[in-house]
Amino acid sequence: MSTKRHWKRNYFTILIGQTFSQVTSGALQMAIVFYLTLKTGSSMVLSMATMMGFLPQAVLGPFIGTLIDRHSRKKIMITSDLVIAGAAAILAFIATYRELPVWMIMLVLLIRSIGTAFHTPASGAITPMIVPEEALTKCTGYNQSMQAIGYILSPAIAGVLYAAWPLEAIIMLDVFGAVVASISVALIHIPDPKKDKSSEKANYLQDTLDGYRALRENKGLFGMVWVGTIYMFFYMPISALFPLMSISYFGGTPVHSSITEVAFAVGMLLGGFALSHWKGFKNRMTTIGISIFVMGFCMALSGLLPRGFFPMFVVFCTIMGFSAPFYGLRNVLFQEQIAPEYLGRCFSLLWSTISLAMPVGLFFSGIFAEKIGVEKWFILCGVSILFVAASTFVIPTLRTADRKYQDSLNS
Repeated sequence: MSTKRHWKRNYFTILIGQTFSQVTSGALQMAIVFYLTLKTGSSMVLSMATMMGFLPQAVLGPFIGTLIDRHSRKKIMITSDLVIAGAAAILAFIATYRELPVWMIMLVLLIRSIGTAFHTPASGAITPMIVPEEALTKCTGYNQSMQAIGYILSPAIAGVLYAAWPLEAIIMLDVFGAVVASISVALIHIPDPKKDKSSEKANYLQDTLDGYRALRENKGLFGMVWVGTIYMFFYMPISALFPLMSISYFGGTPVHSSITEVAFAVGMLLGGFALSHWKGFKNRMTTIGISIFVMGFCMALSGLLPRGFFPMFVVFCTIMGFSAPFYGLRNVLFQEQIAPEYLGRCFSLLWSTISLAMPVGLFFSGIFAEKIGVEKWFILCGVSILFVAASTFVIPTLRTADRKYQDSLNS
């Protein structure tokens, strides 16, 4: 109770520390892309680097959730940050004395990704432990806004630092960011949910299955897992193809590509602030459905634009970014409706299925965008996302996923 009485202090302490770490990690990720591009010039190498970020969560996700629910979520977050920092520090040490081989960078990216696979669901699972339920939506808006700030700052910082600093110095900056994030978590008290004593002797597989059953019993949220998976299958490739759309289709330069990325991030920042104040419609599934619809509609319209309409593409990117935070209300539904002792497992199952969809979507987008044209792929993905949005309004279990919960509170 005392933890939630001071929830603003606790929540913003963690949020600021995590945002600082996100900015430094984003800058390092971009610097590594620069390094690999200049060193190899291979799209396959860059694709492999991207895959390193998805595979651990997709493969380990369900079992990671069991660990999160069995052990201290605070310690898991701190350990994850320190593992990420340690891997980066080793890479920086080696880079001081020799040129970094590609395989070593891939290995470190894999280790960092494993740390993130633990950190992300643990972070989502601790929020309802320190934030009162009525403030979860507002905090989702704050979180989305801070993520947008990271998306805006990271590329700019990477561009400036890569030209002025050696790679090992940028890596050490990320180490510092991870340490700051660890300290921000260590400073506050984070209670863990009560554990069911009957499950203490259960094995990890049984615990994982229990988490799956807890999610499966809530038909609305279980449906949202598949909505999110299909949504990310079409959305993630498009986010990766923004540079190709800007340069190849609209005939721009890397500067034009950066403009679209910043426009999306600025829209996301504004959307996050709007969500933190407005909180969406009373039935939050309506807000989620509209968010998906706006994303798909603007995506399809972007593909229909003539080649000389780049400024309008920037406008659509801003609107897409604005709509993105409202989809984040999905996390609030999970935090409210899943029992705290199962939340780590349910979040891990959610991220695991989405992480599987992302690389598959990226693979198919690379094939089809090259064959039919990137602008036609935008149209196809946009129309597909419109169908995903429609499902949230016409499928009864999805349409009432939030309404039934609100009715249960009022009864």
